Amino acid sequence: MTVRPIRLFGDPVLRAPSATIETIDDGIHALVRDLLDTVEPPGRAGVAAPQIGVGLRAFSYNIDGDIGYVLNPVLVETRGEPQLVGEGCLSVPGLWHEATRYPWAKVVGIDLDGNEVVLEGEGLLAQALQHETDHLDGMLYLSRLPAETRREAMRQIRESDWF
Repeated sequence: MTVRPIRLFGDPVLRAPSATIETIDDGIHALVRDLLDTVEPPGRAGVAAPQIGVGLRAFSYNIDGDIGYVLNPVLVETRGEPQLVGEGCLSVPGLWHEATRYPWAKVVGIDLDGNEVVLEGEGLLAQALQHETDHLDGMLYLSRLPAETRREAMRQIRESDWF
């Protein structure tokens, strides 16, 4: 079991769009194992590959004990009125703010065998799908915060012991 360290706010890998996975080889199999191991500890709803230092389009999820992964995910649909929901991020430890998210989301990608994977749902799953695909596009949840809240979050980051 390999629980990889989480990259923190300020690491350039978190701001760069992730590359599409072109070939599923031993390295991608190892990446998926590491993503699954890293998302398993309690309190983790998702881990994107950039959060463990890998600039590829892949993430794992852990929603109510349902643990899985998707390669080359694309957020293809959202539904409902965007709303503010409490959100945090492993790459921004200790912060929790209201971010704007849709109440329902759908992601399409593939598994290690190249088969299509469709993940869709509401609540925490919808939030995680949006959060993790944002990571793959080089965006942190801080960008989804209202301006005043974002300023406060940046102040908290500057004052944190990890930054």
